[in-house]
Amino acid sequence: MEEITPVFKVSELNRGIKEILEKSFNEIWVEGEISGFKESSLGHIYFDLKDETSLISCVFFKWAASKCKFPMENGLLVKVRAGVTIYDKQSKYQLQIKELISLKFGPLQLAFERLKEKLKKEGLFDEARKRKIPKFPSKIAVVTSPTGAAIRDILSILKRRCPNLNILVYPVKVQGEGAAEEIASAINEINENFDDVEVILAGRGGGSMEDLWAFNEEIVARAVYSSKIPVISCVGHETDFTIADFVADLRAPTPSAAAELVAANNEDVLKHLFQIEKRLLQSLKLNYGKMLSKFLRFADSRFFKNPYALIEDKIMALDDLNDRLLSAIAVKSDKISSLLKLQSEKLKNLSPYFPLRKGYSLTFKNGRPVRSSSELKKGDDINIKFNKGEALASIKETKEDL
Repeated sequence: MEEITPVFKVSELNRGIKEILEKSFNEIWVEGEISGFKESSLGHIYFDLKDETSLISCVFFKWAASKCKFPMENGLLVKVRAGVTIYDKQSKYQLQIKELISLKFGPLQLAFERLKEKLKKEGLFDEARKRKIPKFPSKIAVVTSPTGAAIRDILSILKRRCPNLNILVYPVKVQGEGAAEEIASAINEINENFDDVEVILAGRGGGSMEDLWAFNEEIVARAVYSSKIPVISCVGHETDFTIADFVADLRAPTPSAAAELVAANNEDVLKHLFQIEKRLLQSLKLNYGKMLSKFLRFADSRFFKNPYALIEDKIMALDDLNDRLLSAIAVKSDKISSLLKLQSEKLKNLSPYFPLRKGYSLTFKNGRPVRSSSELKKGDDINIKFNKGEALASIKETKEDL
């Protein structure tokens, strides 16, 4: 009897392979380099884990990735604890990561990187917020151990370079338990109680990462960030970097370098002042020469010799205008007089008294001119106006116009 070969659906085959993989590789450790790192909007992380010749896809779900104590990035060598599974829809097997350990960073470095990434995202390292250090401060504060080599170096350099500088030494522990709290408290108290301090130096001499750790604590970083007074961080040697260095307004590679940065050398200051004086004198000489040249040209000018020269032409022009104005007024006056005379004669000819000169007369009754005999009756008193004089009369008889 012929044996029947089973036929699988694609989804059935994928589920079967998934069960085999998950049972066979439930929890394994795999070492490799992160590549193609990508974080989804939901917080899940996807990347490839690769070695010299191969790679495998990985998924790091948000609830597991949140336990990672350092920033992940492409190129980072890691060891992962994971299970092998398959993504059914794409028939793609992958590692589902449960734990990720960096092979690059130790525990302190991991904590350093984690805090550094956190504070960077909050903007504590932004260059735009950092302030310039005064060139010639009159008073500074130094936050460090009172017995270490750092304070001796700082004071020695400050005394040599700027003996008149006022220095406030604020003693603190710089390593061990409670050191970070003392450093942060000192920075806060200087801001609250010493308004005349212009710069704060905070640091210590060299040492291991554990020795410098107080300057990697978040409490110190936030105290530096909140300081109203500019802060210079000067921790360890030139190759040492702490969180305080990234937050401070200025990082000095060593405490000695910080002292040299904050206090100008008196000799350098005098040399600088001499150069300024030299440039000032040169500028004064140049300006004096220009002003003298202008003065000599002015002294030789026509105006300086005869101050009225500027207005003589104006005076003559004014006289000419005055004469022309008077002449124009006279012409206009004659024309106006002739016109007035002509108009006066016209008015006289239009006057009701003008005909009287020719022998005519005007008759009035009760002060009003009489224009018709019909306005009169027998016995009315009338007044007759002649060219010269007048007469009173009484009406004996009236006749209508023919």
